[in-house]
Amino acid sequence: MELPRKILIGNDVIYQLGTFIRDLNHNATIVVVISGNTVKTRVGKEGMEALDSSSLKHKWIETPKASMKGINSSQLIIKKEQPDFIIGLGGGRSVDVAKMISFNLNIPFISVPTSASHDGISSPFVSIRGRDKPYSLKAHAPIGVIADTKLISEAPYRLQASGCGDLIGKMTAVKDWELARDNTNEYFGSYAANLANMSAKIIIENSNKLSDRAHTRTIVEALISAGVASCIAGSSRPCSGSEHLFSHALEYVSNSRCGLHGERVGIGTIIMSKIHGMDYNLIIRTLENIKAPTTAKEIDVTEEEIIKSLLIAQSLRPERYTILNKIKMDQELARKIAKSVSVI
Repeated sequence: MELPRKILIGNDVIYQLGTFIRDLNHNATIVVVISGNTVKTRVGKEGMEALDSSSLKHKWIETPKASMKGINSSQLIIKKEQPDFIIGLGGGRSVDVAKMISFNLNIPFISVPTSASHDGISSPFVSIRGRDKPYSLKAHAPIGVIADTKLISEAPYRLQASGCGDLIGKMTAVKDWELARDNTNEYFGSYAANLANMSAKIIIENSNKLSDRAHTRTIVEALISAGVASCIAGSSRPCSGSEHLFSHALEYVSNSRCGLHGERVGIGTIIMSKIHGMDYNLIIRTLENIKAPTTAKEIDVTEEEIIKSLLIAQSLRPERYTILNKIKMDQELARKIAKSVSVI
């Protein structure tokens, strides 16, 4: 079991980046920071000052595309530097790419998210394109997480709402895991499942006030907790089920023209909660409260793309037992289900 050793959450904690690293390894001399140009322009000065104040050398590398080709290219550059830590500073792509490279090079990874768009900020899983199947693969968890809630609250609100959509998906993910336990005798971790469910429930219970940026910390803490649930489980099971398979399928059939990850997961959760016999209206109300999309139209996908995604979702990962294994999905049923919850 790999868990983050140190987590720091709060306003302006980016200024503590240097001392944070020193606490993890007081002999560290050099770090590599992987970040996009927009984020570097926005917070690079603060990050550099924090590293300089702790006498840490730093090399900044622009985040490549989240593909194996982009990762391999940047990895060669980073390997020559022989850093003590690799830091992913930015959104989901920067964090995922840094996590994957650090895993490949066996170098400790520090996650410094600048948005609260998904639970990858603390989990060992990454989403990388250019592979046979469009789902996450396992790397390793960050050794540390610094979540500056002031920085995160300044990111576009849509990213935060997307993070809430990703969190709500834990409701159906845990239900799918329970099904796998009951039908295939798969290991089921009650603690990890409860932790993931708690992360979803806190969003549901507070959905009418989460659009107020004063509550950014609640979302950040929930995302970190969900990521830790995956660490404890040793798999993405407590956080990723049929709703994520639907999301990955939709990304595939639409050539990635389908909204943000958490937006797709939220819509997938509506559909899968209906199939599970859960209160899908509660999911819809929650997403509406946080101003996240609940229909295909809102993420610019067609009715046919929704239907095709439902048809192929389970085939993307046949070894992962979900509610989709219990029904015989065809075009007529897919259309009926999607219409019954007003997704199409």
